[in-house]
Amino acid sequence: MEQFDITIIIGLAVVFILVMLGIKMVPQGFNYTVERFGKYTRTLTPGLQLIIPLVDTIGRKQNMMEQVLDVPPQVVISSDNAQVTTDAVCFYQVLDPVKASYEVNDLERAMRNLVMTNIRAVLGSMELDEMLSNRDKINGSLLIKVDEATDPWGVKVTRIEIKDIAPPMDLVDAMARQMKAEREKRASILEAEGEREAAIKVAEGQKQAEILKAEGQLEAAKREAEARERLAAAEAEATRLVSESIQNGDSRAINYFVAQKYMESLGKLAESDNNKVMMIPLEASNMLGSIAGVAEIAKEAFGKK
Repeated sequence: MEQFDITIIIGLAVVFILVMLGIKMVPQGFNYTVERFGKYTRTLTPGLQLIIPLVDTIGRKQNMMEQVLDVPPQVVISSDNAQVTTDAVCFYQVLDPVKASYEVNDLERAMRNLVMTNIRAVLGSMELDEMLSNRDKINGSLLIKVDEATDPWGVKVTRIEIKDIAPPMDLVDAMARQMKAEREKRASILEAEGEREAAIKVAEGQKQAEILKAEGQLEAAKREAEARERLAAAEAEATRLVSESIQNGDSRAINYFVAQKYMESLGKLAESDNNKVMMIPLEASNMLGSIAGVAEIAKEAFGKK
């Protein structure tokens, strides 16, 4: 009786162990492949799953979440024979756990080597300047090539980023000197252009000033000509009036005319630069006498007429 009880206990223990072996808990974000006698049969999704103990076994445990793959630094030679050291980071996600488990051996190592190979191919076809200034172009080319190559593995590459492109120190120094020379050249060009613009502005200002000056002189000449014309007209009118007065027998007109010319002659003589001191015996009575004599001559002329 006791032996029978022991057998029952052992049997229950075996059943319990088999049940436990058949119960599988798949965590969120993972998929498990089931193999029966070494052959793939089905895929277990997250949650509580049952398999046949001792017949079915868990083959591969695939992480279905997006993963990050670090690509180690490597030396790349550009198309213009410049050596640079570059590294990258790759983001990928397993979409088909069966292909990722059975189409490639060691998925992570295969993807790392694939990314490194494509980095050498893409960067090796570019010159150094293009390599340093076109990160987005490089990332896009790598993404297309690697994603296409990993499609048979059931993997989707979402992003590839070049972290660093480091040329040798001597090349960095040469690039720094080149950049400095280029900036000094730009500064010289800008300075020359500024001086040229300033010279143009000054020339335009002088031109405008000359134009305004010429216009002012032209206007002044016009005003002076108008003044002279009016003065000449006034003098002509005065001469006409004096002539008419003389013709009419008015001796005062000739007296005024002679006296005016006499005084103008004396003024011009006094303004001469050659005469520092001028002694002229001039008396008002004599001048009036002369004017009176001239008047008498005018009277005789009028009388004869």
